[in-house]
Amino acid sequence: MSALRIAIADDHAVVRTGYRRLLELEDGFEVVAEFGDGDSACEWLTTHAADILILDLSMPGRAGMETLQRLRARAPHLQVLVFTMHESPALAAQAMRLGARGYLTKSSPPESLVTAVRDIAAGQRSLPDALEEEIRQKARRVPLPHLTLSARELDIFLLLARGLSVEEVANQARMSFKTAANYQTSIRKKTGLGSSLDMHRYAVSHGLLPDSAGAPI
Repeated sequence: MSALRIAIADDHAVVRTGYRRLLELEDGFEVVAEFGDGDSACEWLTTHAADILILDLSMPGRAGMETLQRLRARAPHLQVLVFTMHESPALAAQAMRLGARGYLTKSSPPESLVTAVRDIAAGQRSLPDALEEEIRQKARRVPLPHLTLSARELDIFLLLARGLSVEEVANQARMSFKTAANYQTSIRKKTGLGSSLDMHRYAVSHGLLPDSAGAPI
């Protein structure tokens, strides 16, 4: 049987090294590529073969949600496991809607990553039980404003909600100031949230940001 080909996208080299060492201790696992940003992951995975991508949501350039959406279009056979610091049912639900096969938080025990990879390789979804139940409950409620955002808009929204200025968003997302300003305008229209402080309060109250995330001054 051929090895399971795994790619890792996380902007911290030390974290990627830890993942690689953990995964390659398992029989039948092979880490074939590592990426520090979403653009590199999309470029490589469009032309090279991998079975599973372990994807962080917070990276420079195109962040996780848009990277996930682009990869589902360009590499439909690739299975994606979101592995993130965000313990958010709202983000987990959005990731699954965009095509992820699993969602795991970085606070999980190391063996949970191996289990999630094996579950996805076997054709199963992989979600912690608590997140799965919260996602089911939220699905029964009235759709929330952030669910109207595209993957790219959601990534930009989360940067604005953290208190970044439009200029800082442009630098972080590797886009022009004008493009970032246009996204800000679109996000305000779709969500009805007029300021960064409003976005921060909304994001925290809906589990999109941790309570400790710095609010705009």
